[in-house]
Amino acid sequence: MRVSHLIFVLISLLIVSGMVLGACSQAAPTQAGPTSIRIATLPILDNLPMYVAQQEGLFAANNVNVEFIPVGSAAERDQVIVAEQADGMINETISTLLYNRDKPQVQIVRFARTATPEASQYSILASGQSGIKSPDDLKGVEIGVSEGTIIQYITHRLLQAEGLTLDEIKTIAVPKIADRMALLGSGELKAATLPDPLSSLAIQQGATIVIDDTSHPEYGYSTYAFVIPFIEKNPEAVRGFVQAIEEASEMINADPTRWENLLTEQQLVPTSLIGSYKIPPFPTASVPSESQWQDALAWAKDNGLVETDIAYTDSVNASFLP
Repeated sequence: MRVSHLIFVLISLLIVSGMVLGACSQAAPTQAGPTSIRIATLPILDNLPMYVAQQEGLFAANNVNVEFIPVGSAAERDQVIVAEQADGMINETISTLLYNRDKPQVQIVRFARTATPEASQYSILASGQSGIKSPDDLKGVEIGVSEGTIIQYITHRLLQAEGLTLDEIKTIAVPKIADRMALLGSGELKAATLPDPLSSLAIQQGATIVIDDTSHPEYGYSTYAFVIPFIEKNPEAVRGFVQAIEEASEMINADPTRWENLLTEQQLVPTSLIGSYKIPPFPTASVPSESQWQDALAWAKDNGLVETDIAYTDSVNASFLP
């Protein structure tokens, strides 16, 4: 009898203890740790908000741990993405179109950088020895570009916006930016299209601006994009990343002079420009519009880069914006 009573008491105590522990676990759920995100990074100024977010603890505050995977070129970036060694990148619509030409593989989730009427992102420059002063002077003149990229796209669109026809616009493939700059500086290339801040360096070395995207800012921009499997598996991490970029961009815009140490440490601006280069404003929460997407798509189809229509909604996802 005593043994039966003792067993009954022990069972009752175990049941009560289980109920208490269950209630405690419901009242205080375990917080999941930060999600790791790997971003392929080119040495470009567009990265600045990411480095600010890292330095200021904004990624950690939004429960993500970001690892930067340095790459030396867009081609290397794409190899890293295809090999599943990175989850996201800074690219642009032409790149996204190429990824998604057969099936949706990546989605744009935010602008990284945009041209404004006061700050350019891409410029068509003329050699100081060329005598070229205006877009009209570029009729039939070979312009150094990287073919099938945003550089060629913006070269066509800026000059078309100034009245040149496609037949009057001549480009020549010079894929490496360093080669383009060297040939422009020597005068072997009369003109070339370059991104900021390397365009500022070329100007410092004697080149002149023919036209830049301050005149037509709708064409000049870059984007944050993630591979779709990562987005589907980690939507809250993507949302946290975008929120951190938003906060970092606001900090940069509030005090652009504060970040010169990062420009130097991360080699985002040529050394000779440090101290004189003015950091441009970074965009607040936004994505490319459908009209911007359709224009890039039309250009890509006209140039044989894609053959079919690619839906805006498959490639641009604004749902993560704060």
